[in-house]
Amino acid sequence: MSQMKYLIEVEKPKAAIDGRPSIGPVYRSIFAKDGFPPPIQGLDSCWDIFRLSVERNPGNRMLGHREIVDGKPGKYVWLTYKEVYDIVVKIGNSLHTRGFEEGAKCGIYGANCSEWIISMEACNAHGLYCVPLYDTLGAGAVEFIICHAEISVAFVEEKKLPEVLKTFPSTTKYLKTIVSFGKVAPNLREEFEKYGVEIFSWDEFSLLGENQHFDLPVKKKSDISTIMYTSGTTGDPKGVMISNKSIISLIAGVQRLLESVNEELSPEDVYLSYLPLAHIFDRVIEELFILHGASIGFWRGDVKLLVEDIGELKPSIFCAVPRVLDRIYAGLTQRLDAGGIFKKTLFNIAYSRKFGNMQKGHKHGEASPICDRFVFNKVKEGLGGNVRLILSGAAPLATHVEAFLRVVACAHVLQGYGLTETCAGTFVSLPNELSMLGTVGPPVPNVDVCLESVPEMGYDALSTIPRGEICVRGDPLFSGYYKRDDLTNEVMIDGWFHTGDIGEWQSDGSLKIIDRKKNIFKLSQGEYVAVENLENIYGLVSSIDMIWVYGNSFESFLVAVANPNKLALERWANENGIEEDFDSLCEDKRAKDYLLGELNKIAKEKKLKGFEFIKAIHLDPLPFDMERDLITPTYKKKRPQLLKYYQNVIDRMYNNAKKP
Repeated sequence: MSQMKYLIEVEKPKAAIDGRPSIGPVYRSIFAKDGFPPPIQGLDSCWDIFRLSVERNPGNRMLGHREIVDGKPGKYVWLTYKEVYDIVVKIGNSLHTRGFEEGAKCGIYGANCSEWIISMEACNAHGLYCVPLYDTLGAGAVEFIICHAEISVAFVEEKKLPEVLKTFPSTTKYLKTIVSFGKVAPNLREEFEKYGVEIFSWDEFSLLGENQHFDLPVKKKSDISTIMYTSGTTGDPKGVMISNKSIISLIAGVQRLLESVNEELSPEDVYLSYLPLAHIFDRVIEELFILHGASIGFWRGDVKLLVEDIGELKPSIFCAVPRVLDRIYAGLTQRLDAGGIFKKTLFNIAYSRKFGNMQKGHKHGEASPICDRFVFNKVKEGLGGNVRLILSGAAPLATHVEAFLRVVACAHVLQGYGLTETCAGTFVSLPNELSMLGTVGPPVPNVDVCLESVPEMGYDALSTIPRGEICVRGDPLFSGYYKRDDLTNEVMIDGWFHTGDIGEWQSDGSLKIIDRKKNIFKLSQGEYVAVENLENIYGLVSSIDMIWVYGNSFESFLVAVANPNKLALERWANENGIEEDFDSLCEDKRAKDYLLGELNKIAKEKKLKGFEFIKAIHLDPLPFDMERDLITPTYKKKRPQLLKYYQNVIDRMYNNAKKP
């Protein structure tokens, strides 16, 4: 492939040698053509990010939440940077008085809130390892992480205290102190103290640090800042060790990228914090906002009230996972359908005009100002009216949803890619580059990237369309898996982190994620099936929200379990005179045949091989969820658990499909 617009080649490709597969050219972002951005002056640790921002912006609004007045949500009320700093100093001093010093492991368990950030900054100040406990994980995983990381003190959301209690007595070997984000009910206090664990309300713990002064330890870039446990699709969670250097270099790269596309942050920017702080995606975004003295407002913790919180906060940057953007898309299309033929026709004309101009190279803000003002402005107002950048991460965003939002949201819609091990932001698509639809864009200017061939899956990094496993090298990389050198050595080879994801370079230098290395199996006739690639293709069917494709080496064909799109299926039923509720439709053979037909259409269109066609389908009206342990908190499918849960359904589909 010839030189790509947004990449520069820094190393030549390498042929296969000594059993190692071939490797494509090593690339980096064009925005790093003169080298990676130097470390930001004065930043050696995550504590410095906050400390220096307080010095520069003491009176700026930092952390906000909605005040509840007479049971009703009011306006956002704010703590300034200096006010937050003063509380952090108290909490840090309290930790020190209880004997928790540099190197101790501190858990944080709960939904995003001011206390979460304050607890994290207190850890940063005193050199404690911050170990988030996933708000979406059950007691089993929480227990595992407390024991594996040897957590001795934990800050816990008040309503999560009973969940921690469920991990007793096995965790009490390590856990000595609990601090509630709020109060502590007397009966709970008794329960905790019965196990020899001291427990404090937030106010009680703060008082311990009043009128105290301790010298803070000197923090190095190589020091571990946080251990983030990834949920994983199989086995126990892995503790990803992330150093100060990882986060600081990641932020420097993102800053260089934003400056290069004229979208740098300022103290006036506002961010809605609702994606879990226990995930690296949200953590680094919030660090970036803190660096710039910008404002972070927290949601109320209820997805049904998210749009209302957006309307009140009026964020300028909105980060999302695809499931949230899918909901926004579904809501908009539903309102369009209900608005009558005139409104729908007007919308379609405006959409075609603006999208057409964007395809000709016009920036989204210049493609059709009249359409923006009179047709799409309501969408913008629905997101608060100030959003200029929407960033999607954690899982692939459907291309039709991305295209739709790029036109109607009156904001840049960018898709990113990264892992906890790469400190989140490794690739991100660029503003006003419509050719990057459906891709994760080029690399951020702080890493080198190459593709490594995967011969057993037919992916060749040296072919005219280079495909292979995505490998990443650079300062943002993690420092290894905690207590698991064996797993670290599996993925870190000669300084390169092997992601396990399969990518395909596009002609403009953006990358498309097309498959997952391990998600490959063989059918009984000996044909290999790359199942993730198939799910990406079948996921293009707009009447299906999510699909899990299954096959094994004892069967010659594929079957699937799908979550149909409720609106689309009910519309089809209405058009075909079928009067049934959604649950009944999912059982109806006619509905199954219709969706199988839609899947076959896309399979033919994408020229799939015969054995890659789906021969039987089961429709589940209930979306795959974490409650049944079918997906991870970042919406990746847990294939072993899906098989266990749907085993009877799978057996029935195979038996019925084989009947003459």
